[in-house]
Amino acid sequence: MSVVYRGGLPPTPAGTDAPSPGDVSAPPTPLPAPRMEGAVSLEEALAGRRSVRDYLGEPLTLAELGQLLWAAQGTTAPSGRGRAAPSAGGLYPLETYVVVGDVRGLEAGVYRYRTERHDLVRIGGGDRRAELAASCLGQECVRAGAVDLVITGFYARTTAKYGDRGVRYVHMEAGHAAQNVYLQAFALGLGTVSVGAFADDGVRRILGLAPEETPLYVMPVGTLSNEQAVEE
Repeated sequence: MSVVYRGGLPPTPAGTDAPSPGDVSAPPTPLPAPRMEGAVSLEEALAGRRSVRDYLGEPLTLAELGQLLWAAQGTTAPSGRGRAAPSAGGLYPLETYVVVGDVRGLEAGVYRYRTERHDLVRIGGGDRRAELAASCLGQECVRAGAVDLVITGFYARTTAKYGDRGVRYVHMEAGHAAQNVYLQAFALGLGTVSVGAFADDGVRRILGLAPEETPLYVMPVGTLSNEQAVEE
């Protein structure tokens, strides 16, 4: 069964900052409805999940990209207040971006995922994967992935309620979202790896982040090669 939730974005908690609206000259790109059933069981995905840095170089489909984004931060309740990853206090401090290089039917560029609308808003055009890889200490997997997912966080959304401990909760939530991406990638026959070694300022510049928004994960995703470079 496929479900699409429509409407406005969940309200941003009081006293925090909303993400930048993106390129208003480009209309949003709707994503195919997320699939709620698949051929791979959760147990198989847990057993088979690996960190993969070597990709075949084939493009992703828009449906595959949408499924990955839904797994990271998609809505799972009609109210729009439930997501695929748990959030302390239901405050949702995370945002998800995509640096697109090779997706069928989608121009190369930088996009922000709008959770409740399940669509993409373009931040800027052009293939920025090589530039992002340079900000990730030259890691080739970031340049070679068909896309790079970037998970960011607004700490103030959570610390406004939980104080300094909210920083820990944001990090925990980012880990939940990243693991979902790992499992969904495996179920789709794709490879990914979590990258934490990057220059924050470089990633901020590429994505056009607000000063209060912190990059937490970079996750390249690509089609699997016959000889995978697997690391843990």
